[in-house]
Amino acid sequence: MGVTEDLADQLAQDVIKAIEVTGDQDLVHEVARTLGATSQTAEEAFLTSVRVRRANLQARELVAGKLQAFKKARGEQPE
Repeated sequence: MGVTEDLADQLAQDVIKAIEVTGDQDLVHEVARTLGATSQTAEEAFLTSVRVRRANLQARELVAGKLQAFKKARGEQPE
């Protein structure tokens, strides 16, 4: 990745962590507006990183749920 993508991804990770702590879903839009005021490229890279990371988290939750259901159906203790 280039510097723009690297910085945007680091910021996306920090924002996602802050949202987990505060519950403030508007933080993504506030940060995106701030970035967009000076760099549309940075704004787009940030929003892409947020979307990709959120999608990854949702997919991992889906897989974990499926594995847990499978183990439960087999009579195993879920982790």
